[in-house]
Amino acid sequence: MTDRSDWEGRVGRSWADEWRRTDRSFGVLTDRLVEVADREAFSLALDIGCGAGETSLRLADARREARVLGIDISEDLLAMARERVGDRANVEFRFADASKWAARGQDRPDLVLSRHGVMFFGQPKAAFAQIRSQAEEGCRLAFSCFRAQSENEWAMKLAGVASAEASPPSDPRAPGPFAFGDAEYVEQLLSSAGWRDVDLEAVDYPMIAGEGVDAVEDALSYFLRIGPAAGAIAALDGEQRAAAIERLRELLAANFDGERVALPASSWIVTARA
Repeated sequence: MTDRSDWEGRVGRSWADEWRRTDRSFGVLTDRLVEVADREAFSLALDIGCGAGETSLRLADARREARVLGIDISEDLLAMARERVGDRANVEFRFADASKWAARGQDRPDLVLSRHGVMFFGQPKAAFAQIRSQAEEGCRLAFSCFRAQSENEWAMKLAGVASAEASPPSDPRAPGPFAFGDAEYVEQLLSSAGWRDVDLEAVDYPMIAGEGVDAVEDALSYFLRIGPAAGAIAALDGEQRAAAIERLRELLAANFDGERVALPASSWIVTARA
């Protein structure tokens, strides 16, 4: 289980190092999320769990007259996001815990978005209520999250390469990548936290894990750094580790289409209003 201390340390550093391949893996989903977020004008967008800044920068480019504030709990990811700002004057990145974030003065967002950054809240109802309390009336919410783990078999397969078999978590709503997989649960959660007009759009997309001359090895090196197989394989040694890496290579090769390694992923894009 990945928790806050991981994001502030080891996991955050790995994701900061791998931002290019991570952005690539979410490419199709990011396009759709930014399209949804940008469908109405906004003055200030709050990007929760902004990571290395992809969605913040995309929105800042789309709306030069607006401001974008990205927040995250990983200083490593924020450092990378700041490096990517360039000459953009309308985007800023700050260290902050979204579940406790408070607007400065009257500087309240009229758009809140997140690409896969909200599923790790320890107390999600309280977190969304806090975010709602700091937003402008009528503020739009748009975030992406994975659908149920059963609809993302790649994750179970990746987790299983390090052991004989991988089993689903005992509590599917515990903080983690698939905590918001149940649409009814998400609707009830947001409604109870003060959000209205909740809607979920199902998006199926290819998660690009490897490309180029040796796409399988590209994907292999990526998943040895990021994702459900990385930590489990790192904990092995000797023949066990070598065998797990070979199983991972075989899994990725099975998803190679001749040009790239693409894993079929399923997510929600969730929208609501304050």
